[in-house]
Amino acid sequence: MSVLELPGFRFHPTEEELLNFYLRRIATGKKLHFDFIGLLYIYHHEPWELPGLAKIEGREWYFFVPRDKRHGHGGRPNRTTKNGFWKATGSDRQIRCLTEPTSVLGIKKTLVFYQGRAPRGCKTDWIMNEYRLPDSFPSPKEDIVLCKIYRKATSVKVLEQRASMENQVRITHLPPSSPLSEDTLTYYDHPQENFRTPMPLQDLTVKIEEEENNKQNYYSL
Repeated sequence: MSVLELPGFRFHPTEEELLNFYLRRIATGKKLHFDFIGLLYIYHHEPWELPGLAKIEGREWYFFVPRDKRHGHGGRPNRTTKNGFWKATGSDRQIRCLTEPTSVLGIKKTLVFYQGRAPRGCKTDWIMNEYRLPDSFPSPKEDIVLCKIYRKATSVKVLEQRASMENQVRITHLPPSSPLSEDTLTYYDHPQENFRTPMPLQDLTVKIEEEENNKQNYYSL
């Protein structure tokens, strides 16, 4: 039985552990005793495909991601997928050692996945934290970053607001009711009541003629 199959086993490393142990060892060419984090170019996949490609199940999924040449030379990396793109949000944050606050272990970048094509796109609840070693780190043997993928928790209030907005949009886009034809008339019992079934004009004319005949017969008696 592997350690991954042990009952109760959970993989929840801290940011300091991700940078100072896992990423640093891979970048310097050292092997890890346990295969917790797989190597994958995640931009060839949509975020909802990544949980099935991770080494460990859970609510957070970890991957070592090679940096392309454009990324390695300081340019902006290509983070597009077939159906969307990852967009950075906020500023990069330095991760410091808890015991030595002056020591910078690495840099954290937070990104959000959008469906569609930039600059337009539909924001999703898929989040990525990308960790990289600091620029002061000696030239690594492997030019690589460590990414944590997860879905942002959505509150019940936000879900209700989304449902209300979707319902309003659906009602707004309903086709307008067709106008009454010239061959039909409609009766109203009360403004707030529903319509009665329209009576064809021909039948209405016959009914009016019958009533007129009945009146004439009545007065002729």
